[in-house]
Amino acid sequence: MTTRLDALVSLAAARAGQRPALLHDSAVLTYQQLDQLVSRVAAGLLSLGLGKQERVGVYLPKRFETVAAFFGIARAGLVFVPVNPLLKGPQVAHILRDCNVRALVTLPDRARDLAPVLDECPDLATLVLVGDGDSGAAAARQRSLAWAELTANTGAHTAHRVIDIDMVSIFYTSGSTGKPKGVVLSHRNMLAGAESVATYLENTADDRLLAVLPFSFDYGFSQLTTAFHVGASVVLMDYLVARDVPRAIERHRVTGLGAVPPLWIQLTDVQWPAAATEHLRYITNSGGRMPRATLERLRQLLPGTRPYLMYGLTEAFRGTYLPPDQIDARPDSMGKAIPNSDILVVRPDGSACDPDEPGELVQRGALVALGYWNDPVKTAERFKPLPGQRSELPITEMAVWSGDTVRRDAEGYLYYVGRRDEMIKTSGYRVSPTEVEEIVYASGLVGDAVAVGAAHPALGEAIVLVCSPPAAGSSETRRGEELAAALLAHCKTQMPGFMVPQRIEWLEVLPRNPNGKFDRPALAARCKAAFGTPA
Repeated sequence: MTTRLDALVSLAAARAGQRPALLHDSAVLTYQQLDQLVSRVAAGLLSLGLGKQERVGVYLPKRFETVAAFFGIARAGLVFVPVNPLLKGPQVAHILRDCNVRALVTLPDRARDLAPVLDECPDLATLVLVGDGDSGAAAARQRSLAWAELTANTGAHTAHRVIDIDMVSIFYTSGSTGKPKGVVLSHRNMLAGAESVATYLENTADDRLLAVLPFSFDYGFSQLTTAFHVGASVVLMDYLVARDVPRAIERHRVTGLGAVPPLWIQLTDVQWPAAATEHLRYITNSGGRMPRATLERLRQLLPGTRPYLMYGLTEAFRGTYLPPDQIDARPDSMGKAIPNSDILVVRPDGSACDPDEPGELVQRGALVALGYWNDPVKTAERFKPLPGQRSELPITEMAVWSGDTVRRDAEGYLYYVGRRDEMIKTSGYRVSPTEVEEIVYASGLVGDAVAVGAAHPALGEAIVLVCSPPAAGSSETRRGEELAAALLAHCKTQMPGFMVPQRIEWLEVLPRNPNGKFDRPALAARCKAAFGTPA
């Protein structure tokens, strides 16, 4: 019986150890080699004296060591924290502080770039440096350890005992206000998700999945767990331009590809080699609704490929999928609940909505996360008792209330309507307006600032920043294009690229509602057509 995430690797190694687990450029790592490396990582981390379920961050691009770190941390009975490689120092430091990361696996040059903020992370004791290079003057409180030294440890170290309901990872996702919060996932959450997705995608050991999404994104990480569940192979790729993706599909004879709408839009504008389309068995979409025109173009480019349209939350992995044979009948549908999950559509009082009546999507089952790390208030807002429970059952079942408004038709198919909060969904990422605004205010270049989302043909939504000039008497006297350029330069140094505003608008005074708060709906309406009509 598989009860721990790392067992996916050891079981696959026992079944067919010489099959390729990972491919990266021209290199191949078999399941047997990966399993051995995972065990060495676990032993090395335990030799550092890390206690049960202490957190270890992984801030790396895609490479063999990245995957070995995730599963080695799990095998040791610790908790891995994937950190998006696109994040800059301030965002990385927030994550390391927020969940008390004790060790960080990263590259030497990334350690050097983080040096100015590492002293803000008092719990971080060890940097594990992968590859060659100079880490520079790291913060004095951290010990530096080479990856080769960590994985050379062959001593006997007993892993901490954990079971399926224990936490194994923390994925950071933006909320409607403030900085990203950590979604705590258990071994059971991740194993149930892997089995469910592999079931409806009909994955087998003969599949080869191309991993182009960040592993800090639960949808990206699931490419690993889904493949390992059946002993399939994963091709690791950090692509530079969209045309690299079809080339990799052709080169590695990829059978499955998952992406988000902005990438799918780009992939409809590049040349697909004929050989790439011969073996690509399926594609999947999540992270936002795929435009119908994009879907139709992909179906023309990939006539033998089955498209699966999916919906999911980090707080509950995947929620729904639309089978390929239903796309012509209902191309705008989210589908129905994935295997071993249940989806409800409810009114504010928890009662079930009638067919085609909009309501909040509530998900229950083994995929529902353990809550938000060290944040009981936000956890209580999102993880609440399941409505309609039997009174005879005294133990309350908790479900995740998504904040998404959907409707269910008479045949049980779900359709997305919108969100209740002000989150901006851009390039497949959820971005908090408040987090953008905090960084903008720190520049000293604005008086007031509000970030809103505007429909964008390629990004889904793009971030528009509406600002007032600095207050009279401020030391900042620049105006117009010069001020906007300085503000944009500040954003680029303090934010990952997907968070940087695509447009800046200036108003002398930002509108407010009767309560004195910024009138975000009015500003959103003002910017609605900032990028024209979406495709």
